[in-house]
Amino acid sequence: MRHILSRTLAALAATVVVSLVLPVAPASAHGQLATSTPLTGTVVREPLTQLGLYFTEKPASNAHFTVTGPDGSRVDNGWSFGEPKRLDKPVQEYFMVNGVFEPRLYHTGFPAMVTVAHWPAKGRYTASYLSVASDGEAVRGNITFDYQGPSTPAPTGWVVPTAGPDATLLAQAEGEGSASPGTTGGPADATGAPASDPAGATEERRDGGFPAWLVPALIVVAVSAIVLVAARRRPAARGGATATRRPVSRAGKTANAGKAANTARKPGNRAGGRARGGRR
Repeated sequence: MRHILSRTLAALAATVVVSLVLPVAPASAHGQLATSTPLTGTVVREPLTQLGLYFTEKPASNAHFTVTGPDGSRVDNGWSFGEPKRLDKPVQEYFMVNGVFEPRLYHTGFPAMVTVAHWPAKGRYTASYLSVASDGEAVRGNITFDYQGPSTPAPTGWVVPTAGPDATLLAQAEGEGSASPGTTGGPADATGAPASDPAGATEERRDGGFPAWLVPALIVVAVSAIVLVAARRRPAARGGATATRRPVSRAGKTANAGKAANTARKPGNRAGGRARGGRR
């Protein structure tokens, strides 16, 4: 029984490892953030007038951007489209083609230049964004960085912005509307072609395909069922073998005991008879 349990634990451990190693289905959303100026997690020591957020396609015209300071108050002052630039490192995204995700590389970043009104204090700043890609998927996230430069005053007449995303953008981001190609400008990267080595990229079927997570789940269920069946049959088999062996053993012992008794009695009888005969 212990041998079976050890094998079962080993099988389950192997299943868990395989589940972790199996590739995760790639995200199909487009227009994701490729890079930023400054980069997230870095330290800024000069009061920048603008932050650059570079996406794999042109952000939606009604995209929403905010910049908040250490105390949580906003310091952004609008945004505008910037000049595209070549990315230092290409970004790979996936497109569904005939039910299969195919990778595409993007070498150009399309920026949204977010104006910073002032830098009220040192500390952690967060730039957040919300847009909709050409495929209708929401593009949202944020970057954070540490500002250690000098404080700057707010410009004259500037008012802390409080407006949020407009209703159309929210509806599109929540899947209640559809984004048209004219809304986002569409991908303008001439190098956004299929990767030269698709075999090295992950491809997963989704629409009508076999989900990747279902494979390890089925393996776990199958192994568990085998263990339960083996655990139930093992005691029964041992009990049956014991039941069949005991009568044979007892019968053998009885027969041997009978033979020994008969053997012991025969010499005794003969000796007794001879003794009686001598006395007579």
